[in-house]
Amino acid sequence: MKQRPALAHNPAALTMTMLLPTTPASRDRAERVQRAREQVLGRQLAASGGLVAPWIERSWQRCMAHGHRPEQRLDFDAVSPARARAAAEANHHLARVARPVLEHLARALAQTRYFPILTNADGVVVDALGAIDRDDRRATLITRAGTDLSEARVGTTAIGAALIEQQPVWLHRAEHFFADTGAYSCAGAPLRGPDGHSAGMLDLTGIDVAERPELKHLAAQAARSIENALVLARPHALLLRLNWHGAHLGGDADGLLALDAEGCVVAANPGARDMLALPPMPGTAQHASTLFAMPEAALFDAHASGRPVEAPLWSGLRLWVQAVGARGRVDSTAQPLKQVESDLIRKAVADARGNVALAARRLGISRATVYRKLGRR
Repeated sequence: MKQRPALAHNPAALTMTMLLPTTPASRDRAERVQRAREQVLGRQLAASGGLVAPWIERSWQRCMAHGHRPEQRLDFDAVSPARARAAAEANHHLARVARPVLEHLARALAQTRYFPILTNADGVVVDALGAIDRDDRRATLITRAGTDLSEARVGTTAIGAALIEQQPVWLHRAEHFFADTGAYSCAGAPLRGPDGHSAGMLDLTGIDVAERPELKHLAAQAARSIENALVLARPHALLLRLNWHGAHLGGDADGLLALDAEGCVVAANPGARDMLALPPMPGTAQHASTLFAMPEAALFDAHASGRPVEAPLWSGLRLWVQAVGARGRVDSTAQPLKQVESDLIRKAVADARGNVALAARRLGISRATVYRKLGRR
């Protein structure tokens, strides 16, 4: 990391600014964070004794293990047009699916001076919008597509922490590792893709703003919406909405399980994976018959009836299941399931102007699968 000025001219003054208390509660919290920094970052003690959250301590320790120092100047990578284009192309599908959620967040945050940032699984910025002050260099630096905001690059942030810890987090000013990021306050939540692996993270950031720890809940809720949208965007013949007895089907809290025409799992959100003890997808697709103690044909029949059914699991537990069509609608007059699937793939190929490799990448399937499903060689 280069050692030249980037965000501030006086680290000591910046540290004092980011610790400035406004209420007795915030004064007490600021003092606890400062003591934790002195103990952990000053290497007096291995741990803060509970002055800050354990995950913050772990992040600080990792930063020091990388050889970083809190006072060193942080130089964000300059993003070339070519790199920005490459990042946009590589993450086109994630950005497209997540954009409606980001737009809702931007409106919800408009009066708070916070704004949403979407990154990929490596912490590279994919998209950002909302109340971003383009005259503030601190905002411009972190919202450019292609910018690396991973922990290894910019230290302790909600972005790096959410990706490494795989849990929603809230981080306020002095809890960041570097003094140069002490003006930021941010909430973050990880994103899991339809295959169960890390797909990126959602960050809600403000600069020189009041503390809003409740944004951690908003980030987690919005991340769930993006995860569900990623499942719905995956080509499938049948979508199963799952939930336990007593819960209402039809909301973001549902488990979502997508099946192909043969009954194999092609996508699942984290809720479905938790309910079914379903690990991230291996090389071979798992069949619905290994999850439900009933023939997969009964699940397809449930789609035709349009009514929820009680589905037994091999564990002896039971779930309520609502079977819906390929586009998330209950429709007893739907096309044959294989036709729905091939129509979705044909549309993706058309949108990609005949580029099968690009269509496959956007769909999250292999090029061979596209050819097979369309009957082409």
